[in-house]
Amino acid sequence: MAELPRDIVLLVDDSPEALGFLTDALEQSGFSVLIATSGSAALNIVERITPDLILLDAVMPSMDGFETCRRLKANAAVAQVPVIFMTGLTETEHVVHALESGGVDYLSKPINIDELRARIRVHLRNARSAQSARVALDAAGRHLLAVKGNGAIHWSTPQATRLVNAAMGSDDGMDVISRTIGNWMTERAAAARDALISIAHAGQAALQLAFLGAIGPDEYLFRLTAANQRSDDEVLRQHFALTQRESEVLMWIAKGKANRDIGEILGLSARTVNKHLEQIYVKLGVENRASAAVKAAHVLHEM
Repeated sequence: MAELPRDIVLLVDDSPEALGFLTDALEQSGFSVLIATSGSAALNIVERITPDLILLDAVMPSMDGFETCRRLKANAAVAQVPVIFMTGLTETEHVVHALESGGVDYLSKPINIDELRARIRVHLRNARSAQSARVALDAAGRHLLAVKGNGAIHWSTPQATRLVNAAMGSDDGMDVISRTIGNWMTERAAAARDALISIAHAGQAALQLAFLGAIGPDEYLFRLTAANQRSDDEVLRQHFALTQRESEVLMWIAKGKANRDIGEILGLSARTVNKHLEQIYVKLGVENRASAAVKAAHVLHEM
């Protein structure tokens, strides 16, 4: 039987003694260990290798652990990797600082190895459960994203990211979403967070966000849909006797989207989009996408 791959722990500490002691203990516990002696070295390592967990010393020269953690969390590739802080600082303000900068746990030095092992395994298990949930959402094609209280994107399913970028016509659509949600959550009382948030592009409603609730400390879930997708889809489907998927393709044709964008929004291959277009042309009695777009736009404008 092939040996299962070891979990990778990135150990960040400027103390040679601590690095030696912890490396030996972790390797004996079955982990593979990467070593960084500074925050900048840790940032360089995660550009090449994604660890399963990060052990981070809070007190280091040049860039301390708190700033290192913030920069690590800004990297999408490691944003979901759990970070456990290690330090001799035990005042409440330091614990709070560690958690606010993105840490999931806090261990006081000198480190108790049995406690460290137990906490590592708990956080690895939690991280895998969260990842499994996101993979399941991705596979189901759900357009979901989670944000922090200030609107910063915590995670989003690939379908949501593709829908945002396609509907907004650029790769920085998530920045617009983040600012919009941040402003909305600041201005509205928690009890009133029940309305749809509309986001416009080129003077027209492009996307809608529905607040689904809090799913963790400072983590809020939203469902994303294309603005008016349901009503437009129903009108075109009924008027031209289309299938649901054909009406969705035609709706985006009418909005001026290219086949590639339509494929990304609907989760279809370019070949499948073309096959739907062939059927749309037959049912609308037209020969090209321009004529189909004109007919669809005319129907939608009469709504």
